[in-house]
Amino acid sequence: MEIRLDDKVRLRKKHPCGGDEWQVVRLGADIGIQCLKCQRRVLLERAVFERRVKEFITRGR
Repeated sequence: MEIRLDDKVRLRKKHPCGGDEWQVVRLGADIGIQCLKCQRRVLLERAVFERRVKEFITRGR
């Protein structure tokens, strides 16, 4: 899966705040994402992130 910085994605599960839209803020072995509702940042392993992505909302750079 091609992941770019600033991609906006919808994940399969909702965050406890109720948001399900996230923005990619860090790339590497781990993917850093930020909730667009509460601004919480989370690091996920790349394989875990790829399994949890439901769809891309917008593509980044």
